Amino acid sequence: MTDQVSFPDAVQWAVPFFIAAILAEFLWIAFKGKGGRYETRDAVTSLVMGAGNIASGLVLGFIAYGFFMWLWQITPLNLGTSIPVILLCFVLDDLRYYWVHRFGHRIRWVWASHVNHHSSQHYNLTTALRQTWTYTFTFMMVVRAPLILLGFHPAMVLFCGGLNLIYQFWIHTEAIGKMPRWFEAVMNTPSHHRAHHGRNARYLDCNYAGVFIIWDKLFGTFVPEQEDDRVDFGLVHNIGTFNPLRVAFHEWVGIWRDVTQPGLTLRERLAYCFAPPGYSHDGSRESSEQIKARHLARHPEDRGTPGFEQFETKAPNTQAKQA
Repeated sequence: MTDQVSFPDAVQWAVPFFIAAILAEFLWIAFKGKGGRYETRDAVTSLVMGAGNIASGLVLGFIAYGFFMWLWQITPLNLGTSIPVILLCFVLDDLRYYWVHRFGHRIRWVWASHVNHHSSQHYNLTTALRQTWTYTFTFMMVVRAPLILLGFHPAMVLFCGGLNLIYQFWIHTEAIGKMPRWFEAVMNTPSHHRAHHGRNARYLDCNYAGVFIIWDKLFGTFVPEQEDDRVDFGLVHNIGTFNPLRVAFHEWVGIWRDVTQPGLTLRERLAYCFAPPGYSHDGSRESSEQIKARHLARHPEDRGTPGFEQFETKAPNTQAKQA
């Protein structure tokens, strides 16, 4: 099967737009005094993380692309490169992104790579560039396999993935409030994604969409941003550092420390790798479900409101404590 198909590097083409948009947002915040905040060390850390992401892609990208081309060689299907096929690929790749993103919050091994994106306590366009250096080691590339086996060329799939990332850049801002209602109903927006970046109990594990928020509505993970519950950005337990190396690797180090504790069973060691973040064999930490349950125990009036529909008011684990 021929592999002579090429698509431009969409993200590379978008870099001038990224720079111009960051400058415009910074000036807007500086002159208007609203719409978020820039903190120099935080912004620099995000930019360094973005540069490291590009570097890791150059060094390790051949692994994923080699895997994709092997799949392309064994599939009998070829849908071509027409505009309708590209559009269909874009939509299906966004569905792929939704599940990879959801896995990134529910499987600690994948969270170890994604956590750096949530490590900023600010929310501006530089936060969008705070990307992983270790995505290859999550093996989430396999989630793209069905697209290629269905007949979408690997170059097209990667092109659509690049467009997906470009779209997500502009939603990392507090300078834009609500979009028109019809747009908010279908598309991912700054409001929806602000909720995703919240460390509030209400907003944990929600709004995984890349482009189309309909996936969250379809799979029950949508939580609208609430005016009476302002989003608090960052991690449940913020790491308190601007060191890019610590930002990039702190959760991998945490996994290693947990797995190598003495006296654990094999099941417990595996759970420290693959259970949801917050798992502990002795109940000394809290999962997002336990955090939500503890919040409801203290604030029963929130029961049934967005973010808490699936959680009953119950006493939290008495062994759980803040790390």
